Amino acid sequence: MRYASITERLADLGSGKWSLHIRARQLKASGADIIELTIGEPDLPPDRALIDECQRAMNAGRYRYSNGRGEHAVVAALAEKYRKRRSDVTTENVLCFPGTQTALFAVMLGLAEAGDAVLVGDPLYATYEGVIRTTGAHPVLVPLKPEFGFHMRAADLEKAITPECKVLLLNTPHNPTGAVLTAQEIAAIGEVARRHDLWIVCDEVYEELVFDAVFASPFDNPDLAERTVVVSSISKSHAAPGFRSGWAIGPVEFTNRLLPVSETMLFGTQPFIADMTAYALTHDIDTASKMRASYKARAAQIVAGLEEAPGIAVLPPEAGMFTLIDVSGTGLDSEAFAWALLEEEGVAVMPGSSFGAEAQNYLRVSLTVPDRDIDEACRRITALAERLTERKERRA
Repeated sequence: MRYASITERLADLGSGKWSLHIRARQLKASGADIIELTIGEPDLPPDRALIDECQRAMNAGRYRYSNGRGEHAVVAALAEKYRKRRSDVTTENVLCFPGTQTALFAVMLGLAEAGDAVLVGDPLYATYEGVIRTTGAHPVLVPLKPEFGFHMRAADLEKAITPECKVLLLNTPHNPTGAVLTAQEIAAIGEVARRHDLWIVCDEVYEELVFDAVFASPFDNPDLAERTVVVSSISKSHAAPGFRSGWAIGPVEFTNRLLPVSETMLFGTQPFIADMTAYALTHDIDTASKMRASYKARAAQIVAGLEEAPGIAVLPPEAGMFTLIDVSGTGLDSEAFAWALLEEEGVAVMPGSSFGAEAQNYLRVSLTVPDRDIDEACRRITALAERLTERKERRA
């Protein structure tokens, strides 16, 4: 039988990147002692008030068809949220989607197509390449160098641009590195985008999980307003990934053009989840502040826990729910080390190679597990690093 070319473009960009995580889940299900540090799923539950609001809405009959842009209450709440950042935002700047991933998928469909190119930093979140290739466009990687804290630099962006480039996909705070771009860095990147007439799509799902840095966005820069689209959700900010409630905020012309695309995809999100999201956005809920404190402390815990591990160096994050560990000093790359760590020590982490060439020497380690598991994982990582060092010395 014949298939559409999209199945070929995405053939190697699905769950294969998560093969170690899948294997760890299988081992855990069989009874193995596995510490799972692979995915970014908050260990803190959503605030009980959100669950109650969702139930209230369902009991009130809020389970019928919605509309393409989003339920009035959540659209209004989102307009108010972003109006605090830029005074010209109205409800016409808002589109609702089931999660950041769907928002990004639709936005990219509206901006890129076959023959186009999309600039994106390397390392990059594992689904980005698939989202880009879905449109028929291809990614152009901008190296994010560890010596610069994995921050995108305007000069590196400029060097990467080709005539086919149409969109810059930014992610700040960044997954997997935890890097937070400064306003000055964004202004310089934005100037390059203006000069080359690029759209800027900014994934800001970790906005409320910034530790000591200051969050900044191209959306907040009036000079970049006409070319910037933000995607985000309550998945990380409110520890509610399973509710799949996200959005895109962009210029009115853009949202009006994208609305038929959204309507063709799904024609509205669930009203009871929209009501819960509106509640989350309009009430003072401390979930994000609790997670910020917890993840920052756990990152420091990993730094201390691996201080004596030979060949290991930890890169503390500026935000988010992951930290990177450089394992190049052990003689193994991230793929080999991660699999050895799972097989020999029962610790599951994501190899940096799943996120691009610039992260091939790093492990991405989730901070969303109890402190005791962090301590035990550090002990097991150290044990493996010591054995690898001994093996290397014997070979020498």
